[in-house]
Amino acid sequence: MSKAIICSCEDVTADDVRHALAKGYHDVESVKRYTGFGTGICQGKSCLSAVAALVAKEGPLKSPGVLPFTPRPPLYPTELSLFASMPVDEAQAPVGGVPQELGTFPQALRPTTELPQKAKVVIIGGGVMGLALAYNLSRHGETDVVVLERGYLCAGASGRNGGGVRMQWGTASNIELAKRSIDLMKQFARDLGINVWLRQGGYLFLTRTEAVAKRLERNVELHNKHGVPTRIITAGAAREIVPGLTLKGIVSASYNPEDGVMFPWAFLWGYAQHCLKKGIRVETFTNVTGFDISGGQIRKVKTDRGDIACEQVVLAAGAWSPEIAQLAGVKLPNEPHRHEILSTEPLKPFLGPLVSVLDSGLYFSQSMRGEIVGGMGDPHEPAGLNMGSTLRFTARFSQGLTEQLPQVGHVKVLRQWAGCYDVTPDNNPVLGRTPGLDNLLQMSGFVGHGFMMAPAVAERMAAWMTTEQSDELFQRFNLRRFTSGRLEREDMIIG
Repeated sequence: MSKAIICSCEDVTADDVRHALAKGYHDVESVKRYTGFGTGICQGKSCLSAVAALVAKEGPLKSPGVLPFTPRPPLYPTELSLFASMPVDEAQAPVGGVPQELGTFPQALRPTTELPQKAKVVIIGGGVMGLALAYNLSRHGETDVVVLERGYLCAGASGRNGGGVRMQWGTASNIELAKRSIDLMKQFARDLGINVWLRQGGYLFLTRTEAVAKRLERNVELHNKHGVPTRIITAGAAREIVPGLTLKGIVSASYNPEDGVMFPWAFLWGYAQHCLKKGIRVETFTNVTGFDISGGQIRKVKTDRGDIACEQVVLAAGAWSPEIAQLAGVKLPNEPHRHEILSTEPLKPFLGPLVSVLDSGLYFSQSMRGEIVGGMGDPHEPAGLNMGSTLRFTARFSQGLTEQLPQVGHVKVLRQWAGCYDVTPDNNPVLGRTPGLDNLLQMSGFVGHGFMMAPAVAERMAAWMTTEQSDELFQRFNLRRFTSGRLEREDMIIG
């Protein structure tokens, strides 16, 4: 094996790029994620052209399919303290953002192979929900499945989140789903042969108000009833867990040491690789354009690569689910809302839990690579499929972070990005059958926590689809609840 370094920031070799190509990651965005090239201090300025040349020379994609990855602000590494010094008008809504994400990926990236003409199950959405469902269907013996993804794997919210996984929720349903998901994550490497870097350093929730403090107390009681060891802690105890926290304005805190963080991308790759081994088709860069409907059933899914006749369709496209449902004449109550996030240069390990100030939506953790990864909700963010990054977010986040942890003011931001929450009126998912289209199954509306719920939800949904057993989950969270008023609101949403 050669040691020809192609990305000196992240120690990525030419053979690492060749390995990614051999694993089926042919476009530059996917090679970036699989190898880590371009994610270091120079953000690809010194290695992108060399990697692109190697991809063009040795991979199946040729120009114009070999495209640079999406550049991320800031242009140069910049200290958090500088961003924190910028004025922010909290009364104004965020506007615009860069770079503008493509609505449709270039045709040159589209696979040239033919789609199957029919499949028992077509899953729309190759994020963690869709892939986890396909994986679990295979465990029940069902492999006549096609997964359709509009972009590369990790292009949507599943590849843009902070990787937090927690059991601290406000409803019994979500607590139990999260507990099961984390149990499944612990055995992911054994079951699927890939390390997802799960680190259970806990979640530390902070609050500035008595109203949220009471909510924390109520939820802690619920957690304990379900065997989750969350506890209300004092400011002193919070500072022992995270030395250096100022706890400015904080009136209460809750902590569960069994929550944690993991590496999102590896999670998707593990599910996708297993699906491919089982013969399930995972078709990237494939757009759904419509449906052939008759007799109250979807007969075919139409795509820009041809039609697929099917018995069941699962809509698991996250924030894109409403516009795809509209193609079938179905109106979903979900709305996409942008959430921004950033990552810093790596530091020595110092931060155990993910910390969140619930009132402001601020959260931050330290990744296994040492980066501080964090985001912050914006109460004025309008609904819409906007994945551009703003200077406003970076300033607000830096102010919030350095107020609570001033020791990191000198740390430099390397990159920022955005993804979309898939928001429903009660902050709970849309699952189960669609009224009037019995074979269109819903699997969306997870409001930014789909990543951590996917293993458990997909496990139950695959069992529900392949057996005669009923499951109350798909009644509790079905579409009819929005017309009947039978809503069960989740109140532990960050941001």
